[in-house]
Amino acid sequence: MAGTQAKGDGRQARWDRHNQERRQRILDAAIAVVEAGEPGAEVHVQAIATEAGLSRTVIYRHFDDRADLDRAVQTAIVDDLSAELLPAVTLDGTIPQIIERIVSTYVSWAVAHPALHRLAESDSAGTGPFQQGIERIAHQVVELITTAVELLGVEVSQDEQDAIDPLVFGLVGAVFSAVRRWLARAERRPSAPVMVGLVTDSVWFILDGHARGLGLSLRRDQLVEDLLATSVARGEA
Repeated sequence: MAGTQAKGDGRQARWDRHNQERRQRILDAAIAVVEAGEPGAEVHVQAIATEAGLSRTVIYRHFDDRADLDRAVQTAIVDDLSAELLPAVTLDGTIPQIIERIVSTYVSWAVAHPALHRLAESDSAGTGPFQQGIERIAHQVVELITTAVELLGVEVSQDEQDAIDPLVFGLVGAVFSAVRRWLARAERRPSAPVMVGLVTDSVWFILDGHARGLGLSLRRDQLVEDLLATSVARGEA
């Protein structure tokens, strides 16, 4: 009986793996079709089936309906963007360099994949994969700032501590909104480097202003590592 159960489990595992591989094949095909077209162009299921070397019937064995397929494709695109962005959210460099690294990574990806970006952010309800991706990045930034505040030994009130999360979410959302608006313009001006620089400055001004309000003096050219080291040394003195 145990041997029969093991064989059954093995067959089920192989079948599950087969289905997972085929589902990924469909998603890869859909992304290839989207990327080959113009931003916002309609993507037909038959084109995806042809790219994947499958029939429409097979595709709908792996997805409930077109909406389910579209959401899965959007999720795959956002996962790819997140994989690019999350490694950029670190304390390495100066504060403007950190901001510029994150913004530049997003802008570079969006410029390189305009059709994928348009599809990913085309969620009218505002609760889909793209918004979830923004929230994932915002959570990472909240952790980054919270860690920096703790390491710097900055005294903050409970209200100020509680406000970090919503303020960071608003700031991250504003950055994404500014870049999305810039990408959607018929004539993409200013240039990408200038846009990245302006967005970086805007975020820096906000962070610097809040820091001054907390009695913390920041310098644009100061490495965060040195800033933290100075703070620790001051605390031990």
